[in-house]
Amino acid sequence: MTTLAQGSAQSGAPKTEESAAQIAARGRQASQRRQILIWVGRVLLAVVIIGGWQLCTNLKPDGKHPLVDPFFFGMPSQIWDSLVTLFTNTEDASFGSIWENIWVTGQEAILGFLLGTVAGIVLGLLLGSNRYLSSVVGPYIRIVNSIPRIILGSIFIVAFGLGTFPKVLLAAVLVFFVVFFNAFQGVREVDQNLVANVRVLGASPLQVAIHVTIPSAMTWIIASLHTAFGFAIIGALVAEVLGAQQGLGLIISQAQGKFDPDTVFACMIIIAVITLLAEYLIGLLEHSLLKWRPPNKSEAQSI
Repeated sequence: MTTLAQGSAQSGAPKTEESAAQIAARGRQASQRRQILIWVGRVLLAVVIIGGWQLCTNLKPDGKHPLVDPFFFGMPSQIWDSLVTLFTNTEDASFGSIWENIWVTGQEAILGFLLGTVAGIVLGLLLGSNRYLSSVVGPYIRIVNSIPRIILGSIFIVAFGLGTFPKVLLAAVLVFFVVFFNAFQGVREVDQNLVANVRVLGASPLQVAIHVTIPSAMTWIIASLHTAFGFAIIGALVAEVLGAQQGLGLIISQAQGKFDPDTVFACMIIIAVITLLAEYLIGLLEHSLLKWRPPNKSEAQSI
């Protein structure tokens, strides 16, 4: 009887392993099908929006006026022509090569993003861990945060001219508040029992910050970066619209003066591509810095 039981158990083991492999294979296939359906849905949504837009600009129910006036709202085919013109006309007399303008705006946004991020993290960690400083400086930060950014942009342009520096400053201001409030709240959410235990073991304030506070707040900080770069682009563009010698904001401002919505939408597409590329790179940074963090519910469902 024992031999028969052992034999039946041994004969059943490969079936168990095979069923586990089959379950894993079915899981991978389901994940692949889900990704395919997601991309199909994305493409269909883009086709519906762009195709509907193009159709509405061509349809004329009364024989004279289109449903959507392309003079005010543009049309996808003309936007594509504007994109082609921007990239093939390598040296426009009014603003120069499109690549030079992309580089100028990207440089301003990146520098502003880095400056605002560093300042936001440092002050967020400092004020979040020191309640006295938080109480003293907090009201002034809220006052500055309440000032409309376009006013700050005008002040920077008047004070520092039309160069790169005022654009970087405005981008940094927009980024700073996003990162600062997340870093501040991240420090406040640190488990105080863990901090107390580390201090009991003899850790210095610097060691507590490096090994406990900063890693715990890093999730909040990284989450803010996804939004922060978009604000950096916005800051650079707003400053360029207010006054610039080069940049995508200058092209948008000139197109607005010429009542050319197609070029405005073309620049929006370029900005969207830059922002999506930055979002991808920030996602890689997040994955690299937060390997220790278990996947959250949404990430686990997407695997």
